[in-house]
Amino acid sequence: MDGPTTGKKSKGKSKKTKTSTELSCQWVLQASRKSEEESWCVKTYQPEHSCLNTRKVSFSKDKVFRAIADAKKHVMGDYTKQYDVLRDYILELQSTNPDTTVKLELVQQPNLVNATSRCFQRIYIYLGGMKKGFNACLRDFIGLDGAFMKGAYPGQILTAVGLDSNNGIYPLAYAIVESENTQSWKWFLEYLGDDLDLSQLSNFTFISDRQKGLIPAIAQLFPVAEHRFCLRHIYENMRKRWRTTEYKDKLWNCAKATTVQEFNRLMKEFSEYDIKAYEWLKKIPPQHWARSHFTGRPITDMLLNNLCEVFNSKLIEGRDKPIITCLEYIREYMMKRICNVIKVQQKCVGPLTPTAIKIMETNTTNASNYIARWNSSDKYEVQGPWQDQYVIDMGQKVCSCRKWELTGIPCRHVIAVLFDKADNGEDVGELYTYVHKVHWLETWKEAYSYKVEPIKGRIMWPVSDYPMKISPPPHRNQPGRPKKKRQRSMEEKSQSQAQSQSQTQSQSQIVGVSGIDGHGPGGSGKLTRKFITVTCSKCKNKGHNARTCKGQGGN
Repeated sequence: MDGPTTGKKSKGKSKKTKTSTELSCQWVLQASRKSEEESWCVKTYQPEHSCLNTRKVSFSKDKVFRAIADAKKHVMGDYTKQYDVLRDYILELQSTNPDTTVKLELVQQPNLVNATSRCFQRIYIYLGGMKKGFNACLRDFIGLDGAFMKGAYPGQILTAVGLDSNNGIYPLAYAIVESENTQSWKWFLEYLGDDLDLSQLSNFTFISDRQKGLIPAIAQLFPVAEHRFCLRHIYENMRKRWRTTEYKDKLWNCAKATTVQEFNRLMKEFSEYDIKAYEWLKKIPPQHWARSHFTGRPITDMLLNNLCEVFNSKLIEGRDKPIITCLEYIREYMMKRICNVIKVQQKCVGPLTPTAIKIMETNTTNASNYIARWNSSDKYEVQGPWQDQYVIDMGQKVCSCRKWELTGIPCRHVIAVLFDKADNGEDVGELYTYVHKVHWLETWKEAYSYKVEPIKGRIMWPVSDYPMKISPPPHRNQPGRPKKKRQRSMEEKSQSQAQSQSQTQSQSQIVGVSGIDGHGPGGSGKLTRKFITVTCSKCKNKGHNARTCKGQGGN
């Protein structure tokens, strides 16, 4: 087997004259073997090559895609084979993480191809460390949401996310189900309620984006629970008919009002502005979206379901992987998040969390504008600079503005009362003692003292002796090209457009003209071709290019 300088030509073909480059090429490979069954034995090999410009190696797109698919199988695992070892993964997860709840559900109908197997339907996981940590958070508040799977066997990832003492996310339970409907949400919430010791009469608070089937599921399982709706999704539905910014401002003003009297006044103003939009909004009960009708049980006045939005954004890279790889991606993220929060906690100094400290500093600054008057009991009357007047009951720890009740942090009216008591010689103690224990730094640290334990590699997993095998669910080809990024709402698109326009205007003021100095529209860094006349490279005329040239005025 020789190099290009020693190759033989077949009969019937004319010999081509070798160029000087080919004659001077030093590359050579000589090998031999006795029979076709034996491997080649290299005798001589000279790796230096000087005629690479005459040799091309090409691959088809199909071959490249097959090679990429094989590489992904080695890295991420096989989509089909991982269902067969799913029970082994469950045993390993429960053995390394005590008190972990895992529920696996298969299709009841037998598999037509293999009678000894059942198709996968759902799996629910709640790690033991996250159970104990959520109980230490002291907040009965959970966000619920769903996200699409992007792999070969599509489904839905259902997530439940709590709120920690620093108003950050605290992931709880997650599940992979066949679709998002009332039946799957009831199945998920039943196991979640068992892990949280919730009954039908439990006073708990959920927040969601009003997913398909979730509202009736919560109403049936927890009829007494408070169910908040994400205000951003309410506005997205409103924006389909009423697009101006005034509608958004009026909706948010009504939602942020903390008293019923203020809420009614703002709703009346809304009705005077547009009666049709008011009637549309009135159909949604205010206890689902207005702070004035919220209870103080969860110690938060949150209006948006950003808890689940943030958590789902962290799982984008894992939603297109095989089932075990996807579940491991979620578990590893939760394990890494605990480590990252602990690093932040080590830098914190003070009895409160960083978020609570910022709120307290703002309220303390604003309290200097208020005057408190005592009525010789536990009640005070506080008057502000804008003729606003509130009543504070220090015995019951409530203020008529309801912010102390909703958030657990003393409002500016309460701090004004504490300043007045201190000026009169009373011992009011430390200011942080009037903050609910949810916002204390020690509460935050205790919640993250419970860990998510690592697991071993697959070759060291215990082997399940259950005779029934698990086969993947039926494959369904999704229409269109697979998408990873979520669909942005109209509000997000308009905000990004406004931001790009403002960047373009600011750059135009600095540079002089948009497009000069390498800056295109929106600050993309590309030269713009706007207002530039195209010149044809064939006929040298303006107004068209070479692709559409028809010989106008040329040769």
